[in-house]
Amino acid sequence: MKLFVLRRGRLLKVSFIVVTFILTVAFFLPKPKSQEEQQKEKIVKKYEPKQRPVYKEGITGNFDLPLYNTVPEGPGEGGKPHAAKGEDQNEVASVMMEYGINMVVSDQVALDRSIPDVRHEECRFWHYPEDLPSTSVVIVFHNEGWSTLLRTIHSVLNRSPPQFLKEITLVDDYSNKEHLKGELEDYIRQFKGKVRLLRNKKREGLIRSRTFGAQESKGEVVLFLDAHCEVNTNWLPPLLAPIYMNNTVMTVPVIDGIDKETLEYRPVYRGDTHFRGIFEWGMLYKEIEIPEVEMKERKYFSEPYKSPTHAGGLFAINREYFLKIGAYDPGLLVWGGENFELSFKIWQCGGSIVWVPCSRVGHIYRGFMPYTFGKLGQNRKGPIVTLNYKRVVEVWMDEYKEYFYTRVPMARQYDAGDLSEQIALRKQLQCKDFKWYMKNVAYDVLYKFPLLPKNLHWGEVRSMLTSQCLDPMSSQPPSVVSMSHCHSSRSNKIFRLNEEGQLGVGERCIDGDTHHIKLVFCRLGTVDGPWQYNDNTKMFYHRLHRKCLHLTQERSQLHLQECNQVNNGQKWIFRELKV
Repeated sequence: MKLFVLRRGRLLKVSFIVVTFILTVAFFLPKPKSQEEQQKEKIVKKYEPKQRPVYKEGITGNFDLPLYNTVPEGPGEGGKPHAAKGEDQNEVASVMMEYGINMVVSDQVALDRSIPDVRHEECRFWHYPEDLPSTSVVIVFHNEGWSTLLRTIHSVLNRSPPQFLKEITLVDDYSNKEHLKGELEDYIRQFKGKVRLLRNKKREGLIRSRTFGAQESKGEVVLFLDAHCEVNTNWLPPLLAPIYMNNTVMTVPVIDGIDKETLEYRPVYRGDTHFRGIFEWGMLYKEIEIPEVEMKERKYFSEPYKSPTHAGGLFAINREYFLKIGAYDPGLLVWGGENFELSFKIWQCGGSIVWVPCSRVGHIYRGFMPYTFGKLGQNRKGPIVTLNYKRVVEVWMDEYKEYFYTRVPMARQYDAGDLSEQIALRKQLQCKDFKWYMKNVAYDVLYKFPLLPKNLHWGEVRSMLTSQCLDPMSSQPPSVVSMSHCHSSRSNKIFRLNEEGQLGVGERCIDGDTHHIKLVFCRLGTVDGPWQYNDNTKMFYHRLHRKCLHLTQERSQLHLQECNQVNNGQKWIFRELKV
């Protein structure tokens, strides 16, 4: 009995100690937070300072792990060129016509092949925040080659920190090739939901398909890639860090080239020079060395830097912000101009664009577009890309749109469609005017492409001797200008003569000597030229050589010759064209 009482006493004592311990722990444990308190915490966290990327000289970055101890053996490994065998040349010619890429070589190169790390030395020593946003990589394709598409997917999966890669969202823009149907669906099952496939029910074009992909994605950031890319070492954290710091920033990787015939991976940019995106007044995308003032704002060569525009294909942006600013204008057709529309919109409406030197992505540049646009744009007058440009300049460029029409006079006649919703969106977002953009962001456009003088004449240039028209034949100077039938719809037969004597066709200029009339590169930073046209005599006078544009009837040759007002070989008529 005594033993029982002792044991019972000990049991009570132990129970007392346990209960006391539990009560003490419970007292010091934080109380469950109300829904209101949780919401306040979210707001505070949203606005508290974010950890910035840190550069530590000589200390390898937290996400900068080497992908290969040694370069594997095999075709195309290390990004080296690979050539097809002689017996495969007929098939090579066929697939080049079908895809614009040598799929024979591509199919022989491993989907997980190694590529060279071409980043600047500094890039290895950046340490990025550990809580970067989740990312959906959106890849739109139409009748893409099997191995180029899969190599894009494999490179993203292999070279992205898995904690940041939410998913890869494939958007099939109504492909009709068999390998992109059930076979593709079967293949991506191995990735257990990490790769999703969406299909358009009709042909929508790249622009609308990208918006669809962004709407359906689940990541905080949406990152667009073309379907024939290979991402490089530690490419993702550098793109996410600026967005992590400010969700109105668009980030753009530096794009390397992958040869369409050999799949050789090589940098487009070499040396210690950074470039950024601008445009000329015909809305052709150009790149220029970054201004000295931008260089001085950065402590390290490898830091991101501001850019007025981007090439369009590859970039990352906060998904919610992208949709808030209207994503892409749904009136833009297929592709073309969407890079300018988004660039102007972001900058003028309070955001910014930065290029990220430590993020490198290889891209295959095809020599031509290997597919048609289908029925898209059939009800509109004018070339699809020019129609897109017109929508952009009418909505965003204010009085500066006149320089576009000076450069592309036919565009005034084209139907850009209903712009009311886009104009209302600009007003709703309280965006700045284009003059502000040119003064504060794209000021270096004028270094290379000054404001254009007015055109004195434009259109076909017809000879009064043969009734044929001037024809540059090739768009690549230097080349010889010749003669051909008039009434052509080719845009490279529409000439412009401005008030300063520049005779231009497209983005090129016309010059001449006693031997030939030539298509040449216009001198960058200038808008003047050597030509003078007399409306009475209908003659072109070259002020430098002091001779006139002359056509020899027997051989239809063009050159400069002593001026002779009675010679019809020296008389020319501008004829404006109508849609």
